[in-house]
Amino acid sequence: MSTDRRTLLADAAIAVLAESGIRGLTHRAVDRAANLPPGTTSAYYRTRQALLTALVRRLVALDQTELQEIGEQTPMPQHAEELVAGIAGFVERRLTGDGRRRSLARYACALESVRHPELREILVARENAGRQVVRDFLAAQGLPDPEDRTVTLLTCVDGLVFDRLVSGGGKVSEQEIRGLVMTALR
Repeated sequence: MSTDRRTLLADAAIAVLAESGIRGLTHRAVDRAANLPPGTTSAYYRTRQALLTALVRRLVALDQTELQEIGEQTPMPQHAEELVAGIAGFVERRLTGDGRRRSLARYACALESVRHPELREILVARENAGRQVVRDFLAAQGLPDPEDRTVTLLTCVDGLVFDRLVSGGGKVSEQEIRGLVMTALR
């Protein structure tokens, strides 16, 4: 039960952070979001830093699970257009619904990690099946440095997501993603 409560609190903290920003992330706000009695969050996470660390760990676990599932369910793209379509679907998930909330929380945590290196260690990019699909596709094209190209491509995709969240610009077009993929293929 303790683990379930901790997960519930971390999920509520992600929602609070996405809705209210870093200043709105308080123990009381998480209690309210989780529909739990006042003081529950502080009983599990005594300090704000402990709460933030739990939030970041949960966020990374959710992201890794999603990326692993994408990679396992996505066959190796045979053509650039298939990679474009796959990345477009991923970006759409990051800009809507629960994916949007997690994206907002992730970027807030990334900024907070500048002052708290222990968070940066948790947030560091990890290997996953989704990343592997992109790397394998680029390698199959006979390109030099598929690892570096994968990192560059995915960093640019992340930048598009960030831009749309910050600017309120809505969707990322397939044309924009196609441009990134084609640049990676040069």
